[in-house]
Amino acid sequence: MIAKSVIKKIQRIVGKENVRSEPEERVCYSYDATNQIYLPDIVVFTARVSEVSDILKLANEEGFPVIPRGAGSGFTGGALPVKGGLVLVMTRFNRILKIDTENLTAFVEPGVVTGDFQKEVERLGLFYPPDPASLKFSTLGGNVAECAGGPRAIKYGVTKDYVIGLEVVLPTGEIISTGVQTMKGVVGYDLTKLIVGSEGTLGVITKIIVKLIPLPADRKTIQAIYNRLEDAATTVAGIIASKILPAALEFMDRGAIICVEDFLRIGLPVDAEAILLVEVDGDPHVVTKDAGKIQDICSKCGANRVEIAGDRESEENLWKARRAISPSLLRINPAKINEDITVPRSKIPDILRKINHIAKRSGLNIVNFGHAGDGNIHGNIMIDKNKEEEVNRAEAAVREIFQATLDLGGTISGEHGIGITKAPYLKMELGDLGVDIMQRVKKVFDPNGILNPGKIFQS
Repeated sequence: MIAKSVIKKIQRIVGKENVRSEPEERVCYSYDATNQIYLPDIVVFTARVSEVSDILKLANEEGFPVIPRGAGSGFTGGALPVKGGLVLVMTRFNRILKIDTENLTAFVEPGVVTGDFQKEVERLGLFYPPDPASLKFSTLGGNVAECAGGPRAIKYGVTKDYVIGLEVVLPTGEIISTGVQTMKGVVGYDLTKLIVGSEGTLGVITKIIVKLIPLPADRKTIQAIYNRLEDAATTVAGIIASKILPAALEFMDRGAIICVEDFLRIGLPVDAEAILLVEVDGDPHVVTKDAGKIQDICSKCGANRVEIAGDRESEENLWKARRAISPSLLRINPAKINEDITVPRSKIPDILRKINHIAKRSGLNIVNFGHAGDGNIHGNIMIDKNKEEEVNRAEAAVREIFQATLDLGGTISGEHGIGITKAPYLKMELGDLGVDIMQRVKKVFDPNGILNPGKIFQS
């Protein structure tokens, strides 16, 4: 517990009104999308870089943990106060400081909601592509900390591909600026890329510089429905082999289709084994041509129905189902293990076969969906956490799925990070030496281990 005398010092730093120690307030910041609960000692809201610095300096003096937090939408427990301490809520850092239309860059604070930022730059004819499913409420700081991806990663990449500079308060309280405001810069080690994806363990982000690109002139969305899962997987490989690079290429299996239809009641074909959702964007003539080619590929690969959205409303209706998968799964079964493995795109049929084999052999219900265009499959193991034997089977299945993924040249986390849920499996991918080197880096940045302890590495 943080001593009352220390809490008074914190109140002097940020103001008494920005410190919460009441049980009901602490509970609100004790969980994230994992549905695991760890109660913090206090919750602090800050809006100044100097306050963040002073809090971290005090934490080193007094030895209490500090856990940075955005919207709390992470799936691996990165924002959970697993060792108690102080949750540092960054949502008051919520300003878009500057959008530079001449240099195609933007300066933002970490508490800006991703979707709000995208709307603002698109109003100016610009584009910030990273689009996690949580974009309507997740913050840019959290996206940077987790290196968030999304459907558009197949064509445009992920968060790390757009962050060119940062202002960061180190765990010791020192303030540094990393990166550049230019499109080139190779002065020393790339500390910006090191911070991106570090899950709040190496510093607290207080300013972000991102690059922007011109907004595509047009886009079209294609939905293809399949009676056979294998045909959908073959279509993904066929689209990529055709040298067309979609802006998004999403996949839902039958379990996901049934869950979404039960949730939204929008007429999805619950007897289908798979749905693909494909988006192409760019020059209007190229978009029309590419959409037609993709329609042909889907039909030749066995789709029994292919639809091209005729207008923006129809397009939005098609995407509504994809965005509803996670909330629909939680509504039907809040207890689930959500993984986000990624394999080379050509190996998608192989990993889906392996997952289905593991599901049948273990007697588990595994619902699959995700970003098929970049090989990122979200496998959701639906379990009853009150049944210990079922939980044990699910944990064994997770390890099997991870091993199968690595055997195919993949990774155990495409965009959700490691946090606490994947920490036990880290050495499967990185080995002892890889993990040891990362721990050495953590020690250099955070010699007293006060910033977001218990994450990434098992401790």
